[in-house]
Amino acid sequence: MAAQRFREQFHQIQRSMPDVPLALGPDDAPEFVFEKGVLLVRDGDDAAFVEDAVRAHFTATDGLDPEPVRRAAPQTNRSGVTRVQVADPGRGSHPADPVVGHALRAVRQAEDRTGRRLVSRNHVVSIAVNSCPGDEPVPAERAAGLNPAPGRGGYDPERAVGVLVIDNGLSHDHRAHPLLAHTQGDLHPQETDDSGVLRQYMGHGTFIAGLLAAVAPSTDITVLGTLNDAGAILESEFGDKLFDAVDRHGWPAILSLSAGTSNGRTDGLLGLDAFMRELRQQRTLLVAAAGNNSSASPFWPAAYATVPGFEDAVLSVGALRDDGEFGACFTNHGPWVRAYAPGERLTSTFTGFTTPVPYVYHHSTYDACRYGFTYACTCTTPGHSGLLSDDGDTGAKPDQVMFEGLAHWSGTSFATPVAAGLVAAHMSAHRETDARAALAKLLAADVEFAEVRGAHVPALRPPTWRPAAAPAS
Repeated sequence: MAAQRFREQFHQIQRSMPDVPLALGPDDAPEFVFEKGVLLVRDGDDAAFVEDAVRAHFTATDGLDPEPVRRAAPQTNRSGVTRVQVADPGRGSHPADPVVGHALRAVRQAEDRTGRRLVSRNHVVSIAVNSCPGDEPVPAERAAGLNPAPGRGGYDPERAVGVLVIDNGLSHDHRAHPLLAHTQGDLHPQETDDSGVLRQYMGHGTFIAGLLAAVAPSTDITVLGTLNDAGAILESEFGDKLFDAVDRHGWPAILSLSAGTSNGRTDGLLGLDAFMRELRQQRTLLVAAAGNNSSASPFWPAAYATVPGFEDAVLSVGALRDDGEFGACFTNHGPWVRAYAPGERLTSTFTGFTTPVPYVYHHSTYDACRYGFTYACTCTTPGHSGLLSDDGDTGAKPDQVMFEGLAHWSGTSFATPVAAGLVAAHMSAHRETDARAALAKLLAADVEFAEVRGAHVPALRPPTWRPAAAPAS
């Protein structure tokens, strides 16, 4: 079986953040990534209290060094958080960071006493997750068309709904496809490496834009390059980036986000607290990916969908497999996932429209579903060898393919814009201006259901989406 994909991606993210030592958590379990040797704390008196509490605990505990404990230099940010260093992050090579765990425990008693959250790890928020989409993109023939196919009617500026996509930008040739003629946003600063090979995740935002435009043709789509080339950003920076996005473009009807992280908690991300409280006061609907860990653990910010006070403001989206009847093997699940949409082997706009672009696979195909399912999932097909999965002993070279515009791709990253597109299409058809009200009406109508881990869950299936044929018995 291929190497552990989460750890492969951990090293990929670390290479994209060379100045930020990262660790796996919790306790070296492959659930999330965070900044090594650092706590995230609320600004002001809380930061001073945490610094003092951690230093006192470390002074009184054998094996812990209080010397490195100090707050970061004061900085102005709307997220209201600051970083407290609790260890020298450059010391030690093991990816686990037990010192941060000790520091969290030092503050936990005060949190329990006050009932107020003071501190957390500084998590890495990344594109759709298990730190990667459900698979890697596969070239698609242009003649096969998109799936979901473009809806009828085309673009109508008088009915257009504004959708802001927080992602990694657009490919340079995206407007070569007529579906994206009205799409705007940030272009990838560097799509290929020095050898002309497409870099990993390039095309992610363009793929999402194509899905949105297909499901809801009357949309004004803006795709931002908020996430770096590995699709990742520190929690301490992400809240400010979201504020910057709405400052630049205004609060849209729909905010589509195919990124997030788990954190082992049920009360959200400290670094997003200020932004989420502001979102609650707006009319914007946040449609967020549930993540690809095949886990029931809350994944943020999608899991805000069932946090009291945010139910109307957030739609969390899981992925259905290609038959549309069951959950995809990789999708996160649980009561915090409000709806599911097709998310396996979708076909959308990518890159290479004007000049074909080569791509080298990063992950090898698994011999069997990495989550233990028995159907022909995206873990197993199509077969290829990957660069990161090669241990150097086999002599096998990673497979290379050429993209000529369209791709097949899987993940809750892509179920998310499908669901967002259905909300936008409902708004456009009914001239609805409130996305939250439109979602409520959409879910209150004759909603269909699918089966995910034995539960019957709301399923949002576009009328132009083509399910895979049922397997032969």
